Amino acid sequence: MSLTYCQAAPGHEFHGPYHDTEYGFPARTDSVLFERLVLEINQAGLSWLTVLRKRPAFVAAYDGFDIDRVAGYGAEDTDRLLADSGIIRNKLKIAAAIENARRLQVIRESHGSFAAWLDSHHPLDKAAWVKLFGATFRFTGGEIVGEFLMSLGYLPGAHAETCPVYARILQSQPPWSKSAEKISGV
Repeated sequence: MSLTYCQAAPGHEFHGPYHDTEYGFPARTDSVLFERLVLEINQAGLSWLTVLRKRPAFVAAYDGFDIDRVAGYGAEDTDRLLADSGIIRNKLKIAAAIENARRLQVIRESHGSFAAWLDSHHPLDKAAWVKLFGATFRFTGGEIVGEFLMSLGYLPGAHAETCPVYARILQSQPPWSKSAEKISGV
């Protein structure tokens, strides 16, 4: 019998802090949202632990996930990223990060921020989110989109209701809890 993330993460050097302070909590800052998207894309086919261990190198390599800087990356930057052993060196994932930064620039022009764009489409079910992300971004399949949205509170399920973090997440009023209130009439 395998442990759930809520059972396995507490006390772990990498999973613990992420589980206790980030996973499922709402975030509004574009650089944080972009970071989470890039990290979820890079997790595809690998373990989340690999991504968490490499996270500081990702932050450095992608200029703190500054959308405008990453959107301006050219061939030299792609080569630099492909040579950086601190990150996941996958050409498709690197190209997706750069292109998605460019697409986020367009989203900021139309909606003001990545968070405002997400809010403008919420609530959607997972299938509708996957379709929207597939039409908007690169390298965003069902698992990537689901984890990205769950990690930011747009979809429920990040924590078991018995997890002590679950109550803290509810206090932060994640988007999924607000849509549940609308649906139930509370």
